[in-house]
Amino acid sequence: MMLFLGVILLLPLPLHAHGVMETVGSGGMVVTAQYDTGEAMSYARVNISAPGSGLTFQSGRTDRNGRFCFFPDGAGDWKVIVDDEMGHRLEVMVPVDETLTLQANQQREVADEISLSRYERALMGISIIFGVFGTILGWKGYKNGKPDVEDMASGKVKK
Repeated sequence: MMLFLGVILLLPLPLHAHGVMETVGSGGMVVTAQYDTGEAMSYARVNISAPGSGLTFQSGRTDRNGRFCFFPDGAGDWKVIVDDEMGHRLEVMVPVDETLTLQANQQREVADEISLSRYERALMGISIIFGVFGTILGWKGYKNGKPDVEDMASGKVKK
C-alpha cells in the first residue's frame, strides 16, 4: 500500500496554469542618440516621462546602435532623457498626437539651428580664451601706467 501511494505521489500530474503567447508588431517611437561625431551612444541609460507627469513611464538602455523604442499611451510631449553616464546627456521632447503617432517634428529643426558643429565650438572656445587673456593683459598695462600711442607720437615719453 505504501509503495502504491509513493508511486502515485511521484507521478507528474497535469497542472492547469496560464500559458504564454507572443505577438510581433511594428510601430512605436524610436529615439536614436548619437554624439556629434556620428558615433552611436551605445548602451546609454534612457528615462521616458509621460506628458504632465514627473514619474518615469519607461526606462532602459539603448542598443548598440544608440536606438531606444517606446510605445506611448497618450498624446502630448513625451520627455526622453538619454545619459551615457560619462558626462553626455541628451534631452528630447517627442510630440505625439491623438492617434499616438509622431507629429511633424518641428523641434528637430530648432535643435539643428541652435546646435553648433564641433569646429564652431572649438573656434568659439579659442576666441573666448584670447578675449579673456587680452582683457587681463590690457588691464595690467593700464594699471602699470604704460604710455599710450598718443604720448609716444607727441614725444612726451621719456627714454
